[in-house]
Amino acid sequence: MANGLIPQKIVSVHLQDSALKELKDQASNKQAEILQPSPEASVENKPELDVMEHIGQEELKVLGPEATQQKGGASGSEPAGESDRGVGSLELCHLHLSSCHECLELENSTIESVKFASAENIPDLPYDYSGSLESIADDVCPEREGRRVNITGKAPNILLYVGSDSQEALDRFQQVRSVLADCVDTDSYTLYHLPEESALRDPWSDNCLLLVIATRESLPEDLSRKFMAYLSQGGKVLGLSSSFTFAGFQVTSKGALQETVQNLLFSKVDQSQVKLSVLSSGCVYEHPGEWLSLGKLQGHLENEDKDRLIVQVPFGTCGGEAILCQVHLELPPSSSVVRTPEDFDLLKSSNVRRYEVLKEILTTLGLSCDVQQVPALTPLYLLSAAEEIRDPLMQWLGKRVDPEGVIQSSKVSLKFVSSYTSEIEITPAAIPVVTDVEAFSSENFNLDIYRQNLQTKQLGKVILFAEVTPTTMSLLDGLMFEMPQEMGLIAIAVRQTQGKGRGRNAWLSPVGCALSTLLVSIPLRSQLGQRIPFVQHLMSLAVVEAVRSIPEYQDIDLRVKWPNDIYYSDLMKLGGVLVNSTLMGETFYILIGCGFNVTNSNPTICINDLILEYNRQHGTDLKPLRTDFLIARTVTVLEKLIDTFQDKGPNGVLPLYYKYWQVRLGSSEGPTVSIVGLDDSGFLLVHQEGGEVVTVHPDGNSFDMLRNLIIPKQR
Repeated sequence: MANGLIPQKIVSVHLQDSALKELKDQASNKQAEILQPSPEASVENKPELDVMEHIGQEELKVLGPEATQQKGGASGSEPAGESDRGVGSLELCHLHLSSCHECLELENSTIESVKFASAENIPDLPYDYSGSLESIADDVCPEREGRRVNITGKAPNILLYVGSDSQEALDRFQQVRSVLADCVDTDSYTLYHLPEESALRDPWSDNCLLLVIATRESLPEDLSRKFMAYLSQGGKVLGLSSSFTFAGFQVTSKGALQETVQNLLFSKVDQSQVKLSVLSSGCVYEHPGEWLSLGKLQGHLENEDKDRLIVQVPFGTCGGEAILCQVHLELPPSSSVVRTPEDFDLLKSSNVRRYEVLKEILTTLGLSCDVQQVPALTPLYLLSAAEEIRDPLMQWLGKRVDPEGVIQSSKVSLKFVSSYTSEIEITPAAIPVVTDVEAFSSENFNLDIYRQNLQTKQLGKVILFAEVTPTTMSLLDGLMFEMPQEMGLIAIAVRQTQGKGRGRNAWLSPVGCALSTLLVSIPLRSQLGQRIPFVQHLMSLAVVEAVRSIPEYQDIDLRVKWPNDIYYSDLMKLGGVLVNSTLMGETFYILIGCGFNVTNSNPTICINDLILEYNRQHGTDLKPLRTDFLIARTVTVLEKLIDTFQDKGPNGVLPLYYKYWQVRLGSSEGPTVSIVGLDDSGFLLVHQEGGEVVTVHPDGNSFDMLRNLIIPKQR
């Protein structure tokens, strides 16, 4: 760069994703077996990439205990919108520049975007809420019983609207999010802030199981129409001390009640009652007519007027309903609005019942409140994929740690110890790393299986493994610039408690996901160094090829979706990629985070589900796969893809990429387009009807785009 060389694109890609979907009757109790292909396996369908020919043709070496298909987990995920539909569906994802300062100055081009949606039809799924949201309650809609069903393959979202953008609103968001996270299983639901701009612009409704409105501000008319449209299509709404009302209800202020502790009598759906002390908002609900057609759940004050503070209001013919509250259920007894020690005592004594009421409300609105405890963090283990690298690794490490055995980075402190005892504290910021691994064993990671299926020259040779860690993306931070490249680093975890997606999105990371962060070094003055956005495509492709290049597994319908996702057909997301790159001198240091569902069937779908269904449809007996086996194969495939790209450029890998992706799109909401392919930098080329071929970049939308929408940049 000092000599004037300017890379075409220098970017780091924050990509998400996993996908969460409620499946009906797809959980299987069948014991999963370890994949142990025979040397006489049938001839596979050869990939089009010559350098990959031996992948999948060699005998697959898999050792260790039998793999049992896991259940009950939620996949890695990010906020989602409507369902992706049709062949060739394309998903929007962030593409962020976050490299060194010089690199930041290079990226100044305007991101172009095009709205489009799949033109293909897929079979109707149960409870399809994909109709127009511009109509309100009188629209014809089949009556449906039960709660709103998630059909999108994405993580079920709880969206929180807290009013205009201000510090007060952000504080309120944190309060509401915190109390809801205490009530629902955050492995099954993801809670997100819904800004006003996104509420008006983005297609958020189909994958929103609950909309929480928690602001006293009057809602703009166009926003109120959006929320009513969501209700009319079967949506569920929780109002917390909000001005939002409908169906003739009015919010009336009673100054004497404002921010005071009152006695509430709460009636559950089964007509049992709960008495508790609550913090009143100072407003009550009134209706000019009779209190007709209300749900059974309600709450009123034990005063002379029996003021209504909680009402359940059904709406429309599609099962929509709202529970509106003028009780500060979101505020803890320690809130600053609680005036006196006596009030604190009253609220504290009712705090268990406050949660009981809130959980009853959420359950009535269709959510599960069976909260799973967050697992405790575990130590890291320093493992090596080859015995010959062990001694050089320990010698290098001995020269790099401080006198306390610590390597410190801006994100985490790693303390290298020979053994772990319970007295050693583990926090997200300070994690012990066990170096004496003679007695290492894990039910979820078999080192022998990993070693025997890793066939690389450099990548994935040194492993930092944890059963439970905050996020694998932080573990390599203090090592990535120092460790020799031949000691290729990879961090592998069974579970993450703070998994990262693109932007600020959360990534749900349960048991059964293949979770890893891989360090890759790419010379700036190389084919791939000049086209860094291709890294995400290569990683997504490596996951798919790692499965479909196994003999007899070539027809498992696993696909790549531009720019960074792994999909089952064009229906449901199975995984995603997150890439962070830093340029130092003449080298890109790239952390590739990847998560994809292997054995976790619920609440979404996993690779072993696809294998099981394939066996049922074709009368075959393909064995289920393991996470350790697939991580090793994926890293092996990735190294070969990188080598091919460096030798032949994009044309060396695009034939295989096109083999596994979707290519035809259209839209009723934007320009009709057809996909031409990827440009020289890895961005999408589309041909607009009656127009020219343009490059499409991922946009900055905070939701997963549904039906392949790419929202234009707002100027």
